[in-house]
Amino acid sequence: MMGEGKTSYDDVGKRRKMGRKGSKKESGFHRNDSNKNESGGASGATGRAQSFSQDKGGSVSQASFVRKQVDPETAKYFSEITNVIEGTEVDVEERSVICGTALEEARGKEVELATDYIISHTMQTLLEGCSLDRLCSFLRSSADEFSQICMDRSGSHVAETALKSLARHLEDDESHSLITETLSVLCEAIVADPVEIMCNCYGSHVLRRLLCLCKGVPMDSLEFHSTNPSVVLAERLNLRSSHVDGHKTLQNQPFPDQLKFLISEMVDPSRADMAVLQANQYSSLVLQTALKLLAGQEEDLIRLIPILLGCPTEAASEENLIEVKTAKKVRRLVEENAYSHLMEVILAVAPDAIYNEIFTKVFKNSLFRLSSHFCGNFVIQALISHARSQEHIKLIFEELGPKFRELLELGRAGVVAALVAASQRLQGNQRECCQALADAVCSRDESSACIIPRLLFLDNYLYSVDKENWSWPSGFKMHVLGSLMLQSIFKYPSEFIKAYLTSITSLEDKYVLEASKDPAGARVIEAFLLSSISAKQKYKIVAKLRGHFGELAVIPSGAFTIEKCFNVSNMSMKETIVSELLPFQAELSKSKQGPYLLKKLDVEGFARRPEQWRSRLTSKQSVFNEFYEAFGQKDAKSSRSDNFLSDSHKITQAEKFKGIRKEIDDGLSSGFVSKSGTPFLAYQGSTKVKKSGDQKSKARGFPKDNDDFSKSKSKKHKTSKDGETLPGGKTSAPKNEKKRRRKEGSSESLNKKLKAGIND
Repeated sequence: MMGEGKTSYDDVGKRRKMGRKGSKKESGFHRNDSNKNESGGASGATGRAQSFSQDKGGSVSQASFVRKQVDPETAKYFSEITNVIEGTEVDVEERSVICGTALEEARGKEVELATDYIISHTMQTLLEGCSLDRLCSFLRSSADEFSQICMDRSGSHVAETALKSLARHLEDDESHSLITETLSVLCEAIVADPVEIMCNCYGSHVLRRLLCLCKGVPMDSLEFHSTNPSVVLAERLNLRSSHVDGHKTLQNQPFPDQLKFLISEMVDPSRADMAVLQANQYSSLVLQTALKLLAGQEEDLIRLIPILLGCPTEAASEENLIEVKTAKKVRRLVEENAYSHLMEVILAVAPDAIYNEIFTKVFKNSLFRLSSHFCGNFVIQALISHARSQEHIKLIFEELGPKFRELLELGRAGVVAALVAASQRLQGNQRECCQALADAVCSRDESSACIIPRLLFLDNYLYSVDKENWSWPSGFKMHVLGSLMLQSIFKYPSEFIKAYLTSITSLEDKYVLEASKDPAGARVIEAFLLSSISAKQKYKIVAKLRGHFGELAVIPSGAFTIEKCFNVSNMSMKETIVSELLPFQAELSKSKQGPYLLKKLDVEGFARRPEQWRSRLTSKQSVFNEFYEAFGQKDAKSSRSDNFLSDSHKITQAEKFKGIRKEIDDGLSSGFVSKSGTPFLAYQGSTKVKKSGDQKSKARGFPKDNDDFSKSKSKKHKTSKDGETLPGGKTSAPKNEKKRRRKEGSSESLNKKLKAGIND
């Protein structure tokens, strides 16, 4: 999504999906395509990767063993076992015994059985249903030939099933010693020749699962380019936290010694096969997994990353890691499909010192050339996204800022988007970055009104023949990366984005509506409404949608836009929005987001009691204002967010109190109207008292100088328990009568406070 031409991992990922049980077709994974190129299928990258691999003597090794035939007697036995397990209802305990017995019969024949296409399905079922003892016994017994099982198209599924079953026992502390012993045996067997397994399309997948098992994390939690490119895109543009960062906080590692041993042996610098690992697609996936699992462990990464960069062994512990020769080689490697993916992960997890070394020695002064390359541009995106300081942003912008227009025309909008997002995140060169992007799509002598339309339809504009007469192309899908750049732009301080504000507020009404109906355009409108600009400017956009809120709400993405419009509107516009939704209630209630929107805006409450609906909104704002006056900034009057009771629209957003505002909204709207239709204040007050267990709990949350509370407290000292006449001629009420009065007084006091907008 962030560049063109680079081979994705989609085809490879589809071939390696392990859910083959129950399907006996020769799917893509089952084809014996292990001789296929390792570059993922793109013709240009394929030829280069293959020639590079051959030049280094690193053609992919394949399983060379001759598959033995299963003897007829054994085949018949396992066929009967299959019928027993799958043909009748067997309880869990009996099933475990049957599976364990069958696995015992497989002792000494593990390779033949696991690599047989038919019986391998039965082996998977047995490994899923057996006890931990039998499972570990099977793995230890097959350890010497485990590599052969892993590299077979059927055996790899059996090996993966065994590791999955092993992972299910991790929560049992008593089983850790047995699992540790089993994993140690497997790791010892694999490291005898790890390169062959790493470069095998089947073995590499099993090895990745073994690494995740040693770390104690599910393999599905490690997101690769093949699974969802939009996830990587979101992380790079600060739209979600990095998944790699999530593993930095993982403290409990069940088998750290096995993980460290396996990774260190896989990339042993004493072997002369690093060139093979760098150029191979499948080994790249294994190494990416290893790096992600070590995220946050700086000592291990400082030892591993220099090896993957190809640094001399003797320089690995020195401060100056990357020599000129090594840097030149890395720049060539990042133009290859396999290594470019690996370098992206290296940049994501590298400690600051190593990142700075890579940035300075490898990429500095080569940023534009690599950004123009169909593989290298993804590496530059990763470099920018994981920049650590404003100094990095400054150096990157010096090289790429003047080239924004050229990058966009080359189809490298992802590089520009990454730099815009990183500049906003690190608050470096923000003004310059905004200006450079505007200049890339709009010359200085043109009106700034054209900036937003051209970014929303970026490709359509850039590839148009007559750019001078280009206009809004109605009916075309809006550009995803153009939308993402604008979303980042509206996170900038308002003083840097005046040209963008002028452009979006000058859009015609029909174009604002069209943008709101497009998923990419709607995100831009929402980002604008969530920005730090004044409410007056936000209102200009909301007003352009008047008369179309209903039709917009029924669109899948429209509900979110309507909610943002509602939040920034004044009272009269809020009423307009809700009134326009009334005819669409039935349609909205059947949509995915419609019920949430109806509840959030209380459309039904507005239809039933408009005055009470307004009272609730007034109460919410009143409570928030009181809280802000007490705990907010000194200039609270000018910085309160979303003061929808005022029509002046001179309020800016206060992000610090968004959470407080949400709590107030939820608290006051949760009991606004009872199921029976009883008004909110009376219903809520009686409920509060009913739940109270004693006088102290009834008065909880009230100030000590509350009049009602003080009066009831003083009466307590003037009366006796049995209603006797006290000095002064006053007669005490019976005990039950006093309780009833106190209850009524507490309820009345609570209602008064709630009417004043105070949330107890």
